[in-house]
Amino acid sequence: MLAMKWVLIIFVVLYAIALLLLAIGTFGWFGQERDPLSGVFLMPLGLPWNILADRAGFANAAVAILAPLVNVAILYAIWKRFS
Repeated sequence: MLAMKWVLIIFVVLYAIALLLLAIGTFGWFGQERDPLSGVFLMPLGLPWNILADRAGFANAAVAILAPLVNVAILYAIWKRFS
């Protein structure tokens, strides 16, 4: 199940990069202009939980930031279950 471990590691790295880009764009770090679309890379990482939260009326920034953690937990559970 080495492949599943690599999928989990790559997903977590992409999530960390997306969080870093969100922070850079939101706070204007490193001379970057503030950008309201800086969190756009978190959206595909948090699917389908972003859509479910939107339909339930819970769409906000915290959901967009934390939704990928659900996918990380699922990937981790699959990895541990089958390894």
